[in-house]
Amino acid sequence: MIKLFKPFLYTLILSTVLFGCGATAGVLSTPLENIDTSPLKEASLTENEKQSWAHLDLVKDTIPGMSVNKAYSDIIKNKKGKTVIVAVIDGGTDIDHEDLDDVLWTNKNEIPNNGKDDDNNGYVDDIHGWNFVGDGYDEQLEYVRILAAGDKTAPRYAEAEALYNTEYQKYLGYKTNSEQNLQYVTMADEILTKHFGKTDYTKAEVLAIKTENEQLGQAVQIAQFVYANDLESVAKAKEVFKEGLEQVNDRLNVNLNKDLKGRKTGDDPNDLNDKPGYGNNNPRPSIKDESHGTHVSGIIAAERNNNKGMNGVANNVQIMAIRSTPNGDEYDKDVALAIRYAADNGAQIINASFGKSFSPHSDWVRDALKYAADKDVLFVHAAGNDSENIDVAHNYPNDAVGTGPEVSNNVITVGSLTYKYGATMVSDFSNFGKVNVDVFAPGSEIYSAMPENEYEFQGGTSMAAPNVAGVAALIRSQYPSLTAAQVKQILMDSGLPIKAKVTIGSDKQVKSLSEISKSGRIVNAYNALILASQVANGK
Repeated sequence: MIKLFKPFLYTLILSTVLFGCGATAGVLSTPLENIDTSPLKEASLTENEKQSWAHLDLVKDTIPGMSVNKAYSDIIKNKKGKTVIVAVIDGGTDIDHEDLDDVLWTNKNEIPNNGKDDDNNGYVDDIHGWNFVGDGYDEQLEYVRILAAGDKTAPRYAEAEALYNTEYQKYLGYKTNSEQNLQYVTMADEILTKHFGKTDYTKAEVLAIKTENEQLGQAVQIAQFVYANDLESVAKAKEVFKEGLEQVNDRLNVNLNKDLKGRKTGDDPNDLNDKPGYGNNNPRPSIKDESHGTHVSGIIAAERNNNKGMNGVANNVQIMAIRSTPNGDEYDKDVALAIRYAADNGAQIINASFGKSFSPHSDWVRDALKYAADKDVLFVHAAGNDSENIDVAHNYPNDAVGTGPEVSNNVITVGSLTYKYGATMVSDFSNFGKVNVDVFAPGSEIYSAMPENEYEFQGGTSMAAPNVAGVAALIRSQYPSLTAAQVKQILMDSGLPIKAKVTIGSDKQVKSLSEISKSGRIVNAYNALILASQVANGK
């Protein structure tokens, strides 16, 4: 599970300070000399720029996007290309969404809803994908499962126990802090509502208050803190802090709950061969809040230029929806079988915006990655959101043991960028690693589809990976002769080689991208298509 708490969680922590709690003719690659001389963007992003920044161009827009718009206008133009199937292995995906319903993979060898496995692939009525989680949703983190099993001889048991004790106490502290913050903003809202005689008082009105009244003065101070943390009103702060408290309680009562029995599929997750075809054929979200898969799918392939929502990166894609990630850590068995399902059913690219730090059956997943490589499937993986060096810290899935030899050449791991070119360009949450992170791509504040025909900004390496998967899909669509390994290398070699130093990790180390990733580059669709043309034509 790659879960990134929204900014309000960090606001909760900070609030203790206040409260005491083909070769294309005429097309040239981006001149390298222009990259690090680009002026910094000082003006705030417009709403349109915010919603589409990942598609913009560094040189033209001074925003470190992937030059997707430029790729369409200068290279792709009206060339449709070949349809590419991208499997999204994730949480539930709203396959009925207005921006996704026309870009779905359909299993033409399966007769819908007849209760039979017509194509004999082991999955009954798998029309648009498969749901390996079945009717389940809430799940423990993997290290909690290790403790719940009670086998103290299990590998990394002591490490899991120490981590659990630390995390449980940390979230208990968050809970207390969150409850206090919610109490404070509720109190401030009540006082200010009474003072103004209305609920829709404005920021200007609050900041204009001059008072000797202690209660009103405290309410103003709380409101000032709210405004300073980019929340437009105290009423909005109440919503945000309430949602933050719900997230903290969810972590304590679900993910860290040793007694939780979340598995609903009736199989043994520790037996790869137990109960083949478990789960069901409905890859949709189980609840509206299960939005991750929908958001990821939208980034890759939301219908372009349909005057709805936003544009996906790729224009000729079918999304194969595979639900394997619950509200907690995914099981290794589900991941391994999901990868094999995608590879067996025609996916050319797999997007994997999930991950965890414990993986008892990581060998099953590595075997599946090798299987996918043998089927010429590119596997795009999110690096994770712990601000860690994953050359050192455990991070799964991985195509190698630590920094050892890779079992396949089809895996590309992606770190996250913000829209602010310069020292803060790497997202503060993004993992990194000279060996285990290949490239960086836009991942902070990405606008995309949400369940029930809605749209929202979300951030994480979970958003960076599908941006890269979308570019990979453009390459495989326009140049279908290229292999998965070639596409991976093109993505790495064609990116912009940023020389600017950036800050990374919780301790704000200053590094270059070449020190924290294998390529030292940020993905660029425009340059990738140019290089793909050259490779495809043997130049």
